[in-house]
Amino acid sequence: MADGPQETDGPVEDAVTLAVLGAGGDLFTRLLLPGLASLLADSPGLRVTLVGAGRRPWDDDEFTRLVADGVPEDVRDAPAGRYLLEHVRWAPTDATDADDLRRLLDGAEGRTALYFALPPRVTVECCEVLAGLDLPDGLRLVAEKPFGTDHESAAALNERMRALVDEEDIHRVDHFLGLPSTWTLLSLRLASRALAPLWHRDQVESVGIVWDETLGLEGRAGFYDGTGALVDMVQSHLLQVLAVVAMEPPAAMTSRDLRDQIAAALRATSVWDGDPVASSRRARYTEGTVDGRSLPSYVDEDDVDPSLETETLAELTVQVATGRWAGVPFRLRSGKALGADRSELRLTLRPPAHRVPGLTGDPGPEVLVVDLRTGDLRWELTTSGRGDPSELERTPLVGRLGEPRMEPYGEVLRAVFSGDARLSVRGDAAERCWEILAPVQEAWRSGEVPLEEYAAGSDGPA
Repeated sequence: MADGPQETDGPVEDAVTLAVLGAGGDLFTRLLLPGLASLLADSPGLRVTLVGAGRRPWDDDEFTRLVADGVPEDVRDAPAGRYLLEHVRWAPTDATDADDLRRLLDGAEGRTALYFALPPRVTVECCEVLAGLDLPDGLRLVAEKPFGTDHESAAALNERMRALVDEEDIHRVDHFLGLPSTWTLLSLRLASRALAPLWHRDQVESVGIVWDETLGLEGRAGFYDGTGALVDMVQSHLLQVLAVVAMEPPAAMTSRDLRDQIAAALRATSVWDGDPVASSRRARYTEGTVDGRSLPSYVDEDDVDPSLETETLAELTVQVATGRWAGVPFRLRSGKALGADRSELRLTLRPPAHRVPGLTGDPGPEVLVVDLRTGDLRWELTTSGRGDPSELERTPLVGRLGEPRMEPYGEVLRAVFSGDARLSVRGDAAERCWEILAPVQEAWRSGEVPLEEYAAGSDGPA
């Protein structure tokens, strides 16, 4: 179905119910709860009824204590926080049981958002059961990535969810789209007189999108082993950043216009030269030291199955076959247990067509860097030297955005509660991301791309 005309960062509805399937898991305590707390701090008039659902044998008091522990004291003491803690309940729930789901949704106050913090397979089964229930008016569905496990399963999940609600009421969460950097990119691309012309093949030699982490597995083998960096990071987060970089300017900042352009950019994206072997790389970390911490080899981490050959670092070069970007390589990379955290979009600019004789030195290419965590900017420009003014050097100009108004998951929930689908992943875009990666996954499964190794704490494979 067509998207609704969401025009602006609209007001959050005063009374909402957030029902979270899988609220006993890591996602809720690590990301969703801090995000909700930051949203309440930013929206003092918001009144949220929180219903946690899962298989854990908790009661309302136990879940309320968990929620209270995750909410800062200043938020707990404010009216919005007090209301939340007075309206928390726990619903022991089998997400595939009709009676359990009916009880979960009964008594919802205001607009209801049903959050699937579940594996894709369970989400599909849950949606099949929901199709037989009377659902609350205005229900919004919120799905966590990964959206399916391949193109076929993503399409099946989309079909199940669209049978329940309209596309505009489905929020597929990629919290990277809630980071300050996303709005920085949109502003640079669409509103900056100085920088908007840069985003073109005539100006840009290459694009790099990197998310490197010093963190290792950190006890997440249950999710990560068998998933790996390609699916965990590149298939979702980094391709979404690429789409914002590569899209054509939308006619307006509406849900339909913006997401039409994002989808078009992804449809134009494919593996560089159609060669997944030459254009991709995979590796996993071995024993090493990161920031003074000793890490074991990935294969020696608890609950890891070495036979799965799960990569902890993935690199992929793609092309965007449009008049704007033809011939420009987009290099995507993400890895764990590396020597430094690095999260950036990097535009490497082409050299000038002509250098006036008498200017010397080789300062290297100019680059524009956006920090993907903070949205901060660094523009490295060619300037005269500090000594000999005819000797060129590169000088950075730095712009810092300051603290964001809320956590990325706070932005996600704000968008859900206000019905703002602009930076939710649309169904066709979710399916297309799997199509882009399919030839790479096949080349990796067949062993055509070797699984390399790198020491924890290093810069990655040589």
